[in-house]
Amino acid sequence: MTDLLHQPVPRRTLSISTVGGGRGWRHQLARNRYQLLGATLIGVGLPALVRSGLDFSLQGPGSLQNAVAATFLAMLTGAYLMRRMTAYPGVSTVAAVVPAFGAAYAVAIVLFFFARLDYSRFQFLTSFGLVVLWFGFVGLVEPRRRPRLLLLPFGKATDLVGSGEADWLVARSPSVLPEGLTAVVADLRADLSPEWSQLLAGAALAGLPVYHCKQISEAMSGTVDIEHISENNLGSLLPSSVYLRLKRQLDVAVAIVTLPATLAIGLLAVLAIWICDGRPIFFTQQRVGFRGRPFTLLKFRTMVPGGGEGCAYTQADDPRVTRLGRVLRRWRIDELPQVINILAGEMSWIGPRPESRELAEWYESEVPFYSYRHIIRPGITGWAQVNQGNVAEITAATGKLRYDFYYIKHFSPWLDLLVAARTLRTLLTGFGAR
Repeated sequence: MTDLLHQPVPRRTLSISTVGGGRGWRHQLARNRYQLLGATLIGVGLPALVRSGLDFSLQGPGSLQNAVAATFLAMLTGAYLMRRMTAYPGVSTVAAVVPAFGAAYAVAIVLFFFARLDYSRFQFLTSFGLVVLWFGFVGLVEPRRRPRLLLLPFGKATDLVGSGEADWLVARSPSVLPEGLTAVVADLRADLSPEWSQLLAGAALAGLPVYHCKQISEAMSGTVDIEHISENNLGSLLPSSVYLRLKRQLDVAVAIVTLPATLAIGLLAVLAIWICDGRPIFFTQQRVGFRGRPFTLLKFRTMVPGGGEGCAYTQADDPRVTRLGRVLRRWRIDELPQVINILAGEMSWIGPRPESRELAEWYESEVPFYSYRHIIRPGITGWAQVNQGNVAEITAATGKLRYDFYYIKHFSPWLDLLVAARTLRTLLTGFGAR
């Protein structure tokens, strides 16, 4: 698991490897500094030297100088993105390195393209490859210390014993604070005696983080316990209004840029459905979307006519799915018409999947604060989909809501970048397709 911050700030993401980091923030800073120094020398300086003919003054053409500056900034940006992405559950450095640096270098190239600046393709491509190899190597050889967590055996904290990539110690006496701890975990809502409360105070004075068990549970599972959300928790779930507006602009921009490819693939899908399965080509259904407003979701039809597509959970090897439909679902091509929903402002590329009106009404009657899920636009893909896949029963669907609430609570560009990267992996592996 990844780094858990020293101070629990509601808007931040808790993860698990720097719950104390072993040797503290100074060691972390030194380690990061050496990593960046190596990336600068190998990933930025080496390609520039080769491109300039081993001229250490780097007095090459202006395109090379521009590219050196841009790749240095892209390397720093990618390192920052990678650190933010590895703060989420189950994300290693090796898994985050390609999407983080791919996004940073891609943005740099796009800026150069639209600004009409000269740049060296050799510098960009070679720098990207070497930086990815460098940080991938660091991620493989870097020792991963399992955090050593002291748990106070009261309330719901006991449910955490043995969970996650951590070494758990159960406190037996309030008089002794073991050596070598990374953090202390307790149910801070439980009734603690003055002696146990004094132990927590002593841990804080010793510089050890003290976490509520719910924070650690979220950090390990990537879910939010919706059964115990209270009115006081809703403030921490409020998504950033600035990023909500920015994300809307990004959704439209990506939809426009990818529209030619979307149309080409979509036309082929239309012809294939018409020839193989006949009409209707499209499937439509009323779903509940942003701020609880109903909208008509569009998909390519993948089931036999009258098969009840969208009205019941799709099982593995569902007989209602046509042979062509299995191919479309495998590669998520059936979702392409939802680009129209995105351009209309009804959906986003990334967000909780929209539910049918009937299912949404059922959830609202059974799950407290379920309607809060509609505070952001639903998405074509989402945190629940890349972690859980498509669900086939009510109990699994209820579990999906815990992922949705985690996404809302940690709503950020870093989490969206992670979901996008995992979606690409899903397309390649077919994870969750039914």
